[in-house]
Amino acid sequence: MPDNLSPSPLNAQPHGGNRVIARQAILDEKRTVFGYELFDRSMQSSEHTAASDAQLLFNALSLAEYDSLASRKTIFVNCTHESLAAGHLDLVEPEHVVLEIPPLPLSQIDQIGNHLPNLQQMQRRGFRLAFDYSVLTKSYESWLPLASFIKFDLSVLKAEAIAGFVKLAQAKSTARLIAEKVETHKQYAMVEGLDVKLFQGFWFAKPVIVEGQSVRPSQANILRLIDLVRKQASTDEIETVLKHDPMLSFNLLRFINSAGFGMRTEVTSFKHAVMLLGLNRLFKWAALLMTTSLGGDTPPAVGTTAVVRGRLMELLALQKLPPEESDNAFVAGVFSLLDTMLGMPMDKALASLTLPQQVVDALLHQTGPLAPFLALTLACESSDDTAFASATKALGMTSSEVNLAHLEALAWAETLSI
Repeated sequence: MPDNLSPSPLNAQPHGGNRVIARQAILDEKRTVFGYELFDRSMQSSEHTAASDAQLLFNALSLAEYDSLASRKTIFVNCTHESLAAGHLDLVEPEHVVLEIPPLPLSQIDQIGNHLPNLQQMQRRGFRLAFDYSVLTKSYESWLPLASFIKFDLSVLKAEAIAGFVKLAQAKSTARLIAEKVETHKQYAMVEGLDVKLFQGFWFAKPVIVEGQSVRPSQANILRLIDLVRKQASTDEIETVLKHDPMLSFNLLRFINSAGFGMRTEVTSFKHAVMLLGLNRLFKWAALLMTTSLGGDTPPAVGTTAVVRGRLMELLALQKLPPEESDNAFVAGVFSLLDTMLGMPMDKALASLTLPQQVVDALLHQTGPLAPFLALTLACESSDDTAFASATKALGMTSSEVNLAHLEALAWAETLSI
């Protein structure tokens, strides 16, 4: 559970206020996205009450974008004991929702039993419950049978104590363990070796640079396609690349015909796609193909994260920039993980492509008109409140605008089946 963050995931009020959604992906043993923890980032936590947090939670779970997302991913939401008792969860479908239950303050340990009936009621209604590792202590033994998930924080537990903790949890409970704050590949390897199956942290998005790494043939074909589309080469030239890589052609058409793009008629060939969309718009679709070409040890969640970043940047840019710039914003978001996807430094990864200068400036130098949108997009994944506040202020955006775009981007990525 994020440190010092309030429990509700979203302010859905029309005029925003200053409560903003943030997310962290939870990966499974295949390193695909199992679910998301959504939590509220509040610049002024003193404004929170149990009633307002519960109402914000209800508003978030009622949004259409959330409903589309939750039908495909498990959603973890932070709660307070007061908000659980407030009744605002009565209309929430519990099937894909996990309620993260905090431990009580030390001064209230004697009240653990008083909260048990309410937690049991949540479980009977179909909600799964997640607790932190304090649920394994003797004081909380009455709560332990209710745990579907137990989360343990690698930034808190000493490295030498983690193996003992995992064995204790596996011996005392059938709950699934989630390792939190997994920030390095070494940490991931350690907990994965202990038979932990779920992981939360940002290690997977960090590039592993391999000396002498070269672009794989499938990636080379995609980069060639992107370059040709960007240069508005002839249809025949582009089709030549596609004919030499049938899977590339298949994936391109799969993307274009997916629900996320809302095409009214099925696109059956590249020539058909050019006729309907034009090369400028196909530049965006071609960039998506990089998210399907992950090889080696690159986690599949990298592709999902890249798509979310691209869509979120596009939606944010549409509110502030001319419409023709939104495709460049999308590409910048997707390519913000190009170094991770290719396993090489960003400057080298971009060297083989002819990209709009504003995309290059944003990715390499954090400058230009797309840079603030990229900063805000990255901040949505982070618990760095200062960076988020700065990025939001730079764009003059409201929390409502950011929240709705964020949820829509998460839901949209699910329609592509990356």
